[in-house]
Amino acid sequence: MDYRQKIPELIADNLKITVKQVSGIIKLLDDAATIPFISRYRKEMTGGLDEVAIESIKNKFEKYKELIARRVTIVNTIDEQGKMTAELKNRIENCWDSGELEDIYLPYKPKRKTKAEIARQNGLEPLAKILMNQMPIMWDQTIKRFINKEINTPDEALQGARDIIAEWISENETARNIVRRRFSQDAIITSKVVKTKQAEADNYRDYFDFSEKLSRCSSHRLLAIRRGEKEGFLRVDILPDSERVLEQLKKIFVKTNNDSSQQVEIATDDSYKRLLKPSIETEFAVLSKEKADNDAIKVFAENLRQLLMQAPLGQKRVLGIDPGFRSGCKIVCLDAQGNLLHNENIYPNAPQNEISKATSALRKMVESYKIEAIAIGNGTASRETEQFISQISFDRTLQVFVVSENGASIYSASAVAREEFPNYDVTVRGAVSIGRRLLDPLAELVKIDPKSIGVGQYQHDVDQTQLKSSLTRTVESVVNNVGVDINTASKHLLTYISGLGPVLAQNIVDYRLQNGAFKNRNSLMNVPKMGAKTFEQAAGFLRISKGDNPLDNSSVHPESYGIVAKIAADLNCTVTDLMSDAQLRKQINLNRYITDKIGMPTLTDIMHELEKPSRDPRGNVQTFSFDPNVRKIDDLKEGMVLPGIVTNITNFGAFVDIGIKENALVHISQMSDKYISDPNEVLSLHQHLSAKVLSVDIQRKRIALSLKTN
Repeated sequence: MDYRQKIPELIADNLKITVKQVSGIIKLLDDAATIPFISRYRKEMTGGLDEVAIESIKNKFEKYKELIARRVTIVNTIDEQGKMTAELKNRIENCWDSGELEDIYLPYKPKRKTKAEIARQNGLEPLAKILMNQMPIMWDQTIKRFINKEINTPDEALQGARDIIAEWISENETARNIVRRRFSQDAIITSKVVKTKQAEADNYRDYFDFSEKLSRCSSHRLLAIRRGEKEGFLRVDILPDSERVLEQLKKIFVKTNNDSSQQVEIATDDSYKRLLKPSIETEFAVLSKEKADNDAIKVFAENLRQLLMQAPLGQKRVLGIDPGFRSGCKIVCLDAQGNLLHNENIYPNAPQNEISKATSALRKMVESYKIEAIAIGNGTASRETEQFISQISFDRTLQVFVVSENGASIYSASAVAREEFPNYDVTVRGAVSIGRRLLDPLAELVKIDPKSIGVGQYQHDVDQTQLKSSLTRTVESVVNNVGVDINTASKHLLTYISGLGPVLAQNIVDYRLQNGAFKNRNSLMNVPKMGAKTFEQAAGFLRISKGDNPLDNSSVHPESYGIVAKIAADLNCTVTDLMSDAQLRKQINLNRYITDKIGMPTLTDIMHELEKPSRDPRGNVQTFSFDPNVRKIDDLKEGMVLPGIVTNITNFGAFVDIGIKENALVHISQMSDKYISDPNEVLSLHQHLSAKVLSVDIQRKRIALSLKTN
């Protein structure tokens, strides 16, 4: 069988796309092309599929390759047992479902010492076959034949035979599918508190006596239940309608009404309760956990994407403040590239309240370092520090921004921070991170493990390998979508560029230090270990401003420069003229430039880039102010309408910073006047909004908001 042909057919059918699209993507992946590169520069081969679809194709292709390897192992194992038949081998080699494959293999799978295996060793398999046949027999005489030195009584013989029958039933594909179907259609997940730990389990109060149809249990509830189970506070079961299951099983295996069939009926009950139900329950526990993990990871990845896509302030001279009370506010002054110029401490807040001294120090720093904007961390003493800053009159107009501190402490203690600032302590590094997050959030946040940024739900409960992989892909996607200036980007940012990785990123930085700024993309080929394939993958995502070729500061790939040059020549103008003159671009007939390698999708992308070269897709940063009358939870009243910033989005709602210590929750049911199934339909991370206070629970420190208009 030609697997290279069959697998694309299966994937295409599953994703409802063409075999040609799937085959083209698999070929590109095999040729070491990255997903960002394929999505951006190979639209003719993909039919315009986005990164999500390409990632899905890649994952499915890997799964099918794993299944093929598993089939080889299974065939070899059955061959070694001497039990392989042509029919069985054909069925295995034509099986493309991993669950079905394992069911086929189950009767041949090497067994540990089960009850059934012990019974076989005691010579009871012939009796099991006689009973399973359910024909009339000479009962007493037949049973006595199986009494031996290991089997002392008829009851022991019957018990052993039933154990063998129970195993046969549990390995029967039809039986397993019946139980699966019942689990799929009506299984209930239940959780009960462990009585001896009730006092310690208050965080799981909602799940002390909980039950819900498994198919309807949301990912956040399931992950909370599983966490409670893991911590020993909850007992969890997944149960179908057992009576209905047994009724269906007995219709298949109990064929008449005699002594033998009664033994088969008893064995059927035992098989379901002891073997089938636990096995399929484990299957569904794993499947439901995988689904919950996928949902949670999807939420985390989308939040991370939105966080990384925050608008940058751009190249401005910034004063960064890590606010505090007793320990004071750590101040750093940064130049337009984020380099540290100066740092010191001021103490404008309680208990020191050195307002006059702090004011004088800030005015001096703003003037001396030509500061253009102020970034204040949103942690402890943020509101007090913001109020203090707002009352100072500087010698210039300054924009003041409150910046998320999430992950700043992780960065400040990291090897990355120590490498950047070996002579400064963690407080200075943290303040620098806050200031740089305003200049360019993406460039700074890539230095932090995405899990530490604090924008997910239950991130410690999901599959950690899968989570890391998903978040890394998200960072790669955003970095390549935005593009980076190769002459200013850190090695941490360059690492995520398509095709590069840590070694080449460091080589680029080293080459830049030794030889000065890159003048054009072609000079990248002079970087050690930069091969033609890597250049192809990376070049389109790297920008060079004020270089030799204006296209180097765009997302037009070098492989397309010839097309742009031909267009310019046909119009008797330069490439620069083409990029700056809309009237010239209107004269272009793209159909004239279609070739066997470059189609309309690529030409259309080139035109869009010529219109707005080096545009930043992240938009412009906005200032924000909280309600000055609300500083603590006691200040809240039901019905108040407050400004807020979305700090985290889950699949059940969004958390909003309203300027106090506690975050408020907008439940998904309170996000819109119409029904929505996904909070991302109406909200995005760091979105500025106004919300009404629905309720305030001071004791539990819970605040509920609403965005509904009625």
